[in-house]
Amino acid sequence: MKTSMLVASAVAVAISASSVFAADLKYAPGEDKRFNWKSYDDLKKTNLEGEKITIFGPWLTKDKELVESVIAYFEEATGADVEYSGSDSFEQQIAIDVQAGSAPNIAIFPQPGLAQDLAAKGFLTPLDEETAQWVKDNYAAGSSWVDLGSFEDKDGKEHLFGFFYKVDVKSLVWYVPENFEDAGYKVPQTMEELKALTEKMVKDGKTPWCIGLGSGGATGWPATDWVEDMMLRTQSPADYDKWTTNEMKFNDQKVVDSIEEFGWFALNDKYVDGGSRAVATTDFRDSPKGLFTSPPKCYMHRQASFIPTFFPEGTELGQDVDFFYFPAYESKDLGKPVLGAGTMWSITKDSKGTRAFMEFLQSPLAHEIWMAQSGFLTPHKGANVEAYGNDTLKKQGEILLDATTFRFDGSDLMPGKIGAGAFWTGMVDYSGGKPAKDVADDIQKTWDALK
Repeated sequence: MKTSMLVASAVAVAISASSVFAADLKYAPGEDKRFNWKSYDDLKKTNLEGEKITIFGPWLTKDKELVESVIAYFEEATGADVEYSGSDSFEQQIAIDVQAGSAPNIAIFPQPGLAQDLAAKGFLTPLDEETAQWVKDNYAAGSSWVDLGSFEDKDGKEHLFGFFYKVDVKSLVWYVPENFEDAGYKVPQTMEELKALTEKMVKDGKTPWCIGLGSGGATGWPATDWVEDMMLRTQSPADYDKWTTNEMKFNDQKVVDSIEEFGWFALNDKYVDGGSRAVATTDFRDSPKGLFTSPPKCYMHRQASFIPTFFPEGTELGQDVDFFYFPAYESKDLGKPVLGAGTMWSITKDSKGTRAFMEFLQSPLAHEIWMAQSGFLTPHKGANVEAYGNDTLKKQGEILLDATTFRFDGSDLMPGKIGAGAFWTGMVDYSGGKPAKDVADDIQKTWDALK
């Protein structure tokens, strides 16, 4: 009798513990039809009891909670113990850890440049060829993601070292639908149409654009995004890649032309709120406010997906304000390029569990759980776009899925003294009237001096 009671008690405790653990899952398995639960059921076939996997990345507070909400499904299905830790000094710390032999199993890089450096020093473990092929087949613009995550190892041989998970989109133009409707304007589908709309607004006595480059010590960076977007819309992806590594010089005519493409919008006093002289002095956080005045001070604002943080309090996305894809030239036949950023996951200490977790990131569920919450976009064609937590995320996700080319923010790929220095200040000089060729020459001189 006592034995049966003890057994019953043990079972009850086990069920209770299991229920508590399962309760940590954001969405109960099998209940929400937006999610691909088959990928979760398949994951259960992998037994990783006793395995510990450590992950180190840049996310803290809210983002830490979000990534842990995804990790919980892997733990529940496999029995593995996964520990995520974040730091606002990730870049410095991961370099110290790998050299000291205390690397985590997986490192999450906000920029590919540092990963490339560590791969060349032998601190990263290559992903297999099957993963590279999977990315090509299952990510929109798949070859772009393989290119971005492929680097040379210490022997000079190129491998895929990174899997991109959680992406941001920069190629967006924000506008107020009511303003467009009142004026009879339609969302442009091509760069030719966007330029024609800009000119029409001026003829109608309206100011088309709000542009601001101010950002304290980082003043100028918003213009680098404009130039990068223009490079992708006027030159090939191969030329863009050569430019970010200085294989194509900064003062090449192709780059100068792209700077002047930005100037077409920014240097015409009639095109910009406050005139061209206000571009460099207006803080980027204040620049979109002109969309919301009555009457509007401007009708369009090109900026990344994070800019709603600086919209007036209470602004409802999708109703009070919306966005469209910063379009490509129809005449240039370069497809639909998208500029953005993203986090790259790499193996810094290999193990069975580590490989299983990297494979888990390929599953639709690993994307859908975060998609349904906030701040997550994915190029995964197998993830259900209906899982996105709101229409704004869904529309941005669809832009990502429609991309024929994806490229990382070019200034982030350049040496710090260029991408976070001479490029920034050069764009301020250009906005102040300095010729594009002179600006490009000066930036190239700074790059040459790094050798």
